Amino acid sequence: MGHRLISGAAKNCQIPHGHDEVVTVNIASKNNEGLDPNTNMLVEFEDAKGLWFKWIDQAVDHSFHINKEDPIIEFFRENEPDLLTKLLVTPGDPTTEIRAACYHSKLSSFLNSGGKGLICIGLQIQETPTNAVYFSCDDIGKFLPSDHDNWWNRADLSINDLD
Repeated sequence: MGHRLISGAAKNCQIPHGHDEVVTVNIASKNNEGLDPNTNMLVEFEDAKGLWFKWIDQAVDHSFHINKEDPIIEFFRENEPDLLTKLLVTPGDPTTEIRAACYHSKLSSFLNSGGKGLICIGLQIQETPTNAVYFSCDDIGKFLPSDHDNWWNRADLSINDLD
C-alpha cells in the first residue's frame, strides 16, 4: 500500500510512499458458542474469511491511502478517474491507527453480514518490521464517524465514498 499524511505531524510521511503491511485479525464466537460436534469448528474458515480476504486482495492491496481532505483527490478526479476506486480514504490522515479502526469496522461489517455469530476481538497492522498497531474496541464511535453510509461500515468491497 501507499499513503501520505498531510497534517504536518509526520514530516517524513508528507510525500507519497509505500509499505508492505501484514494485517492479522482475531475473531471469536460472539456468544461463546461451542464447537459444531460434527466438525469441531465454530465455522469453516472460508465462511469466516472469504469476504475479508477478497477485500484485502482486491481493494486494499496496491491502494493509495489518503485523508478525505487531501487535494490529490481532485487530481485523480480530473486526470485519472479510473483510479478513484484504488483510493482508500480515511477521516483525517491515514495513519496506521485510523486505518486499523477502519479495518476493524469493515471486518465487523463482514462478520455481521455473514450471520455466523462471529466478532472481531482485535486487529493488528504491522506497518514496518518495528512498527505495529493493535486495535480492539467495543465502541467504534469513539474512533470513527458512526454514519452507516461510510465505507468502513458496509459489507462490500468499497474503500472510499467518492462519487
